[in-house]
Amino acid sequence: MSNALKDILVVAVEQAVAAPYCTSRLADAGARVIKVERSGGDFARGYDDVVNGESAYFVWLNRGKESIELDIKQSDDAEILQRMIAKADVFVQNLAPGAAKRGGFGAKELREKYPQLITCDISGYSSDGPSCDMKAYDMLVQAETGMASITGSPDEPGRVGVSVCDIAAGMYAHAAILLALMEREQTGDGKAIETSLFDGMADWMTVPLLHQDYGGKAPERMGLRHPSVAPYASFETKNGELIVISIQNNREWAQFAREVLERPDLAEEGPYKDNISRVANREALEADISEVFRRYTREELSAKLLAARVAFGRVNSIEDLSNHEDLRRMELDTPHGKAHIPVPPARISGEAVEAMSVPGLGEHNQALRNEFKAEGSS
Repeated sequence: MSNALKDILVVAVEQAVAAPYCTSRLADAGARVIKVERSGGDFARGYDDVVNGESAYFVWLNRGKESIELDIKQSDDAEILQRMIAKADVFVQNLAPGAAKRGGFGAKELREKYPQLITCDISGYSSDGPSCDMKAYDMLVQAETGMASITGSPDEPGRVGVSVCDIAAGMYAHAAILLALMEREQTGDGKAIETSLFDGMADWMTVPLLHQDYGGKAPERMGLRHPSVAPYASFETKNGELIVISIQNNREWAQFAREVLERPDLAEEGPYKDNISRVANREALEADISEVFRRYTREELSAKLLAARVAFGRVNSIEDLSNHEDLRRMELDTPHGKAHIPVPPARISGEAVEAMSVPGLGEHNQALRNEFKAEGSS
């Protein structure tokens, strides 16, 4: 992993997913990240205990950090936090609406005291919008942004199975912090950054939103089907397993018709000649494909599709993912043993993936209290 941020100190009053996602990526790049946890700890520690007694979310998002437990409502602990922030390059928080300001570490106040500081506030709906006082969790924002309305089966809306709104907000926060650090190299001044779960997911929802605003109709929920491309759907094989295929243009369709369906007559003329025609005749198209696919097992069909250079994906279980030949993992130390998680996705030449540790609650309490104690105190 990169050490590009090895001289950067990040102080994070964080919880749950969005802010820890952001700061874990900063830690991956070599930043020193001090995670300030409430009395009792980040509540994400208690989501489950599946990883050797640790929460899966916490293990994923808190590698490479130092943990200190502070009760910032108490003056002594609040002063320790302030001394940390005074030495920090970046301050990140995703507390409940208004909590940071009430606690004396709102972005405006901090930026006035420390012009070089980069602050990043992550909220549900931004700090000044009409919904700014609403609490926001991932599935709630999936619902508010319309994501749930286009996810699931035709009969029922569904939740995307991972915390996409949190991840989006954390990704945008991470990118903005990197930009602010680059600008600070030139100007010497920090920036105040704000991201929200709603804004992040609204950006990801741009295509269906444009369909609604300019086409008068949002995409329909179609399960494992693409609303505007065909064939781009799942099909059952001889042994009952599913394969998704994706035909993106007429050249690919012609190749698929000749080499997989063995129906060259469908390649250029007739009801499936272009994507608009294929979408209009989706039901008949999928019936014709299903008739062929049911002749083959998933393994046989995979080989046939691969030979024809047709894009496809097997509908795998999580157990299949765990055993997938393309899955790269890294080892972590946790308070109760080793854990193995996917490596950071970006591969950087000359950089190796290093072992990292997930901190126990308050693991660095004494060391950090000593480091950031008031001058002259013993």
